Amino acid sequence: MFGRFLILACSLLLPLAAAPRPWKNPTGESRIQGEFLSRDESNVTIRRSDGLVFTLDIKKVHPDDLQWLEANHPLPVAKPAEPVADASAVFDTLHFGDTREQVLAKLKASKIVELRVAESLLGRFGLNGSFQTRKDIGGLHCRLLFNWSGAGLMREVSLQTEALPADAYPTRLKACWEDFAKLLTTLYGAPLQQGDFPPLADLSDGACLASHCWRLEGGGTALLGTARDNKNYTTVVRFIQQELKPVVLP
Repeated sequence: MFGRFLILACSLLLPLAAAPRPWKNPTGESRIQGEFLSRDESNVTIRRSDGLVFTLDIKKVHPDDLQWLEANHPLPVAKPAEPVADASAVFDTLHFGDTREQVLAKLKASKIVELRVAESLLGRFGLNGSFQTRKDIGGLHCRLLFNWSGAGLMREVSLQTEALPADAYPTRLKACWEDFAKLLTTLYGAPLQQGDFPPLADLSDGACLASHCWRLEGGGTALLGTARDNKNYTTVVRFIQQELKPVVLP
């Protein structure tokens, strides 16, 4: 009894052959009886009961057979192509010379930054500080700040960490600065100029000291450094339209 049960169970585990069906030409006047084997965008392959394999042009198959194929053996959905990075972009997809409307549209579509205030409040607060990086850098998120020309065109975008007190300067802010130095070097190559982490004592109120400088492929300069506002400090990356030259010290 057990042996008969085992044979039956094994037979149920075997793959079932596809049932033969008629395959017709577009007018339905001729047909081939066979089981489905495979298909692609151009052809469908079937096997007749006598073992002969036929490949049929998909354009010469009856609409009823096409409908059966789509219902039972649809083609895999192609994944959308990954967007190609724009080498001339300043940050993400932003370009120098973008209008406020263009910048807002790009930021809202970005996968790198996110809105940190209600969209209905953008008219009140403006773009400065309204968007921040989705992922932290060295443990800190960065807010985006902008500078505009008299014609309302973007001429600078900056990434600025949250403001922290002096005791966080050599720890959290330095860790963010170190991560930014690695990231920007990966993106833009070796810096034109690089220095040490700016000493806290060198930062007067309102000052911004740059330690690194990179030339952007599409024109302009990326600067990494730190800044002070009253008793608070930040790590800052500035993307500016000017092409600065490294300073050669005697």
